[in-house]
Amino acid sequence: MAKVFVADHDYQANVKVYKVENDYQADLLAYVVKEDYQAKGDALWYYVQADYQATIKIFWVQNDYQADLKVYFVDADYKAKWNKGHALQSRLG
Repeated sequence: MAKVFVADHDYQANVKVYKVENDYQADLLAYVVKEDYQAKGDALWYYVQADYQATIKIFWVQNDYQADLKVYFVDADYKAKWNKGHALQSRLG
């Protein structure tokens, strides 16, 4: 399960993430769930308030070349998946 904490600074994060505008640009198609028990695998994200609750700490970067991971948010949980092979696969949750 991907319990995500958004860090204030890049050095506090495990992964630097960039939000892309189109699904074909993304490494991961993610969906944000409303409850923590719904966060399964890497693609279903639940945001937590404290870093100790997280399985992954991210920092949003301003440019795609700064990112370890490029994410596109989908509108339904069944669309959430890895778009292509990636070194972080099975490591976010």
